[in-house]
Amino acid sequence: MKIILGESAGFCFGVKRATHMAFAATEEHQGERICSLGPIIHSPQLVKRLEEQGVEVVRQVADISGGVVIIRSHGVTAEEMEEIYARRLAVVDATCPFVKKAQEYAGMLSEQGYTLVLVGEREHPEVRGIVSYARNGEVYVVSGRREAEEVPARKRIGVVAQTTQSYANLREVIDVCLGKSQELRVYNTICDATSVRQNEARAIAGQVDLMLVIGGFNSANTTRLAQICRDLQPNTHHIETANEIEPAWFAGVTSVGITAGASTPQWIIDEVVEKASVAGK
Repeated sequence: MKIILGESAGFCFGVKRATHMAFAATEEHQGERICSLGPIIHSPQLVKRLEEQGVEVVRQVADISGGVVIIRSHGVTAEEMEEIYARRLAVVDATCPFVKKAQEYAGMLSEQGYTLVLVGEREHPEVRGIVSYARNGEVYVVSGRREAEEVPARKRIGVVAQTTQSYANLREVIDVCLGKSQELRVYNTICDATSVRQNEARAIAGQVDLMLVIGGFNSANTTRLAQICRDLQPNTHHIETANEIEPAWFAGVTSVGITAGASTPQWIIDEVVEKASVAGK
């Protein structure tokens, strides 16, 4: 059985940076309380390893009485950052630089009087964080064309996107907003790694009998990868670990494609490849 593994599968720049910073913090601040405000990345398995190194995941700033706080790769809200600094906590800011840029653009557009349209998933922590920086005007979070069509017409509209959105979805929203405004300002805040991974997944899914997409079930970019693959190859399975692989999936299969979300550690990818190899014999 042939196995095709995506070259871009696994950690993106921002996740790799955040993970390195989190493990480095456990070395630098031994003996101190270390908290992560929300999971550092959307990989339950890696979060568990950090917990074993002493990193406690908390849900709100009020739960942090002292010590060191790690800001997750998805970022946090402006209000949470203000509360963290007001409490004089030591900060390890592992926010992805691409997310930071989206936050900055959202704040700038809002300050300059634009109605902000944010293309993304309303309840995702990255999106909630970006929205919080737009303090001076209207903000609409839209998942795609249909919701963009419900945005009221405004003289000036500014558009930014969740970093893991697809270019196709962003273009559709831009097209709708163009017809609703006299002035449209767009900042493409999609991370290049997202489009590379998605294009690669499409290419692989179109030539295999079975597709495995590895990543946290709470990972937006992995869920989107799985959907992209499923559109081309219905025999697609989104899994978190090799333990979820079922031998029956490989019946009559001569080729398997494997890709992984931006928060998937390499050791999990390696385990999946190994188990798939055995199952396909």
